[in-house]
Amino acid sequence: MRKIIYSTLIGCVLFSCSGGDASSTEETSNTAPSVPTLVAPASNKLCIDNTVSFEWNASTDAENNPINYQIQIATDNQFTQIVKTAEGTSNNQNLALNKGVAYYWRVKATDSKNASSNYSSTYSFYTEAEAVANHLPFLPQIVQPEINSFINETTATLKWTASDVDTSDVLVYDVYFGTTNPPTEKVASNSSTTSWTSTTLQVTTNYYWKVVVKDNKGGETIGQIWSFKTN
Repeated sequence: MRKIIYSTLIGCVLFSCSGGDASSTEETSNTAPSVPTLVAPASNKLCIDNTVSFEWNASTDAENNPINYQIQIATDNQFTQIVKTAEGTSNNQNLALNKGVAYYWRVKATDSKNASSNYSSTYSFYTEAEAVANHLPFLPQIVQPEINSFINETTATLKWTASDVDTSDVLVYDVYFGTTNPPTEKVASNSSTTSWTSTTLQVTTNYYWKVVVKDNKGGETIGQIWSFKTN
């Protein structure tokens, strides 16, 4: 009789433990916040004050987790030369910067569970220098071919865009292109168009190119080096 009672008690304990595991809840998945949308300063804006007020639209989070924002400010549009980074829960920041400099900025959102959105689009602006008569053009922006992309043809058309906070300035372009890094051969000089075509590409070759943007007041901005490869 004692053996029967003892076996019954053990069975109840085992059943109780297994029942606890079955009732455990699975941890719910977490999604990243939406990508912030930049508001101010607008792209290509001239900021009179070098203490700049940054603003962006607040992100949304499906799980309603608290959101923290990180803003990056750089002197190049690839963000290899970041000069200031700030974080906070507000969708705005006031930051002091140097005068007479072209800046680029972007923002990303991260929730309290460390899920991050992609960075926003990149906006550019210029801080007014003291007694300046002309501002340098902004860095050129690549259009095609994409950086480090592959091309299957022997012909490639290079395209870019450029802008200047002095909207009345006339911009022209020098294009450097070749198989060396950095490229040293100038294939176009003082061109008024934002494209250049090569029809003599070699197969399985790395090509490098850059654009120098010049305005009609002596201002000159040297673009970064871009590359692509032929198959």
